[in-house]
Amino acid sequence: MIADDTYSHRRNLPHLEKSHKTYFVTFCAFRRYELPPVARDVVLSHLGRAHGIAYALYAAVVMPDHVHLIIAPYESLTLGRVMQLIKGSSAFYVNQRLHRAGPLWQHESFDHILRSSESVTAKSDYILQNPVRAGLVARSGDYPWIWRWWPAG
Repeated sequence: MIADDTYSHRRNLPHLEKSHKTYFVTFCAFRRYELPPVARDVVLSHLGRAHGIAYALYAAVVMPDHVHLIIAPYESLTLGRVMQLIKGSSAFYVNQRLHRAGPLWQHESFDHILRSSESVTAKSDYILQNPVRAGLVARSGDYPWIWRWWPAG
């Protein structure tokens, strides 16, 4: 596990990883491959499958060629490991479902720790509006590839 305030260099970008933090993460399809609807179904399903086991997933939106997450890895896992799990399993099952081979995701992910002034709810609302800003739907609730969860309290 990476100690607090340590930068990890996965590929080219530095990634600040701290225990007990919530992250805003974006990762893109390899060569901006456009995920067909069935692939977006698979990705969203895999994101939700590990919620409550490996991480708390507050919000996710699977766009045609990228994914946004608000995620808090559980104590035993680093963000890097969580991203390996998410990208690896979703790529395997998307490729299987689409009868394709090869990379599905770019190696790099873009992430930042939510600052104390950034509300999980406000940042989640922001990413869930991404399909509206992209002109895919008129209201975010109309977009089928959205996950949202806010704990009680």
